[in-house]
Amino acid sequence: MRVFISHQQDDSTIAKEIAAILQDKHSIESYLDVIDGQLGKNGEDLADYIRKKMRSCTQLMAVVSRNTKASQWVPWEIGVASEKEFPLATYSHLAPPPEFLAKWPVLKTDRDVDIYARASKAASRQIRTRTILGESVTASQKSGLDTFYSEIRTGLGRGF
Repeated sequence: MRVFISHQQDDSTIAKEIAAILQDKHSIESYLDVIDGQLGKNGEDLADYIRKKMRSCTQLMAVVSRNTKASQWVPWEIGVASEKEFPLATYSHLAPPPEFLAKWPVLKTDRDVDIYARASKAASRQIRTRTILGESVTASQKSGLDTFYSEIRTGLGRGF
């Protein structure tokens, strides 16, 4: 399991804090572009590079703030992850996320990130178990996605 943390450059501090929580408390790896020296590319080359990095991940968390309005990449990354049927969540502690993100869970605190991590691990176990039992990868991933959203909905105690 690896989380692609999508964020606008001005939200790098928050993105790093989330990555640290995932790694240090939950042993969950993430991809965070602020530590990637390859991001000097432009346009299509950059899009191809980001797609490649997303292929090495299994889910996406978007850090959304007032700064996100200035980003063309955060919405694009969310779209790519949605197409791939990644488990998605938004971290937005200061500003309500845009309406198009209301479909997915909104995390607001470090405690919510902990709930996200537990739901992610439950989904990953579900996928592994069903695959070992001979279920197709597609069906296993669908089951894992259902588990992720069910677990996070229960943990957050609020609809999304």
